[in-house]
Formats: sequence, C-alpha cells, structure tokens
Amino acid sequence: MMNRMRLLVVLMLFAVVPAMAQEAPATAETPESIRKRNETDQRVYQLAIRYNDMAVARTKLMELIERNPTNSRYGELLATLYFDTNQFSAAALSALDVLQINDRSIEALEIAAYSLEQIGALDRSLTQFERLYLLTDDIFALYKSAYLQFSLKKFDEAMNSINMLVKNAKSAEEKLGFPISDTENQEVSMRAAALNLKALVYVEQGSKEDARKAYQEALALEPDFKLAKDGLNDLN
Repeated sequence: MMNRMRLLVVLMLFAVVPAMAQEAPATAETPESIRKRNETDQRVYQLAIRYNDMAVARTKLMELIERNPTNSRYGELLATLYFDTNQFSAAALSALDVLQINDRSIEALEIAAYSLEQIGALDRSLTQFERLYLLTDDIFALYKSAYLQFSLKKFDEAMNSINMLVKNAKSAEEKLGFPISDTENQEVSMRAAALNLKALVYVEQGSKEDARKAYQEALALEPDFKLAKDGLNDLN
C-alpha cells in the first residue's frame, strides 16, 4: 500500500510540473528590446504610409501605443489617420485618449473638436474649441466657439465670444470662407463674419433692429458679403 501511495504522489508531482511551467511568468522585456521593437514598428508604419496602406499603419500605431502608453505622439498620429479618412468617431475617441495623457496636445484638441462636431456632439466639441482658444489664442477657434454657442442657444456666451472677436485686431486681417454655391466659396474677414453671426443671435432673440445694425456693420466691412446681404434682405 505504501509503495502505491508513493507512486501516486510521484505521478501527481509530474502532473503539476507542466502546469507550473505553463504558468511561469514571461520574461519582462528590457528597455533595449522595447527600443528595437519600437524602431521596427516605426519603420513598418512609415512604409505603410508611403504605400498608402492605412490598415497596416493603424495596426502598427496601436502596437506602439500599447507598448508605450505614456507617449502621446503615437496616439496623435493614430487620431490624425482616422480624421484624414473621415472616421470621425474613431478620431474623436483616439484624440480624447491622447488628452488623458497630455491635456495640452494642440493636435489632439483640434481633432477632438472637429470630430465631435462632425458626429453631432456639439456640447463636447464646444468644450474642446474653448480649450483650444485658451491654449493657442487662435481666433478661428474662438469663432467656432461662438458659432457652437449660438447653435446650442447659449446666446449670452455667444455674444461674449463675438464681442471678443470683433475687438481682436487680428479679426480684421484673417479670412473665413463661406459657401455661396455648390462650387464657389466667398472669403470675408473674420470680423465681418463675427458681425454676421451677431446679427443671427439678435434674430433668434427677436431684436430685429439690432440685427439690422449688425448686418450693416458687416457689409460696411465687406460690401459683397452674400450671407449678410441675404440676412438683411430677410429682415425687410
């Protein structure tokens, strides 16, 4: 009986050894091995971009992100790939992930703002445009903030942003394009565009005379501004 029990114990030990071997932790990668894998993936990514193979490029960036979770640059590149191929939901999500790592990433803020606007998440888009303006002092981001505030019926906030735009010296120089037909755009100064938006706010608030004055101010700056002309005619 004793011999049989010893044999049983031995057999059980042999059964346990392979299981323990399977559960043994994998050897951790060294910094040098990670660096080499990164370099290989970066080369493959660059080749994929050169050959316009976006699927491979995205895969390699995801591998780089997984291996280097604190490096926001790989996430910025991935968000850009999604955005450039009009995959706005994925672009927004990947850009927001980058902002969790680096909340001052201008590239991620821009992609998140525009992508969220494209998918109809206007409140969240507005937040990103407002942050973008605070970080960059870019008056186009301020105009987008004003327009989204108007779209969301946040009229007091919109008016505050518009007044900031009108007072900004750069708004007289920088241009903004508006479609006037299926094939043609019209460029006007940012200041004239802001005054046209101001008129729209007044229209929504039922202040026709204030709207008329704002349209007239826009046309004084840009006499051929079609949107302002049409808006003024609609008041008559």
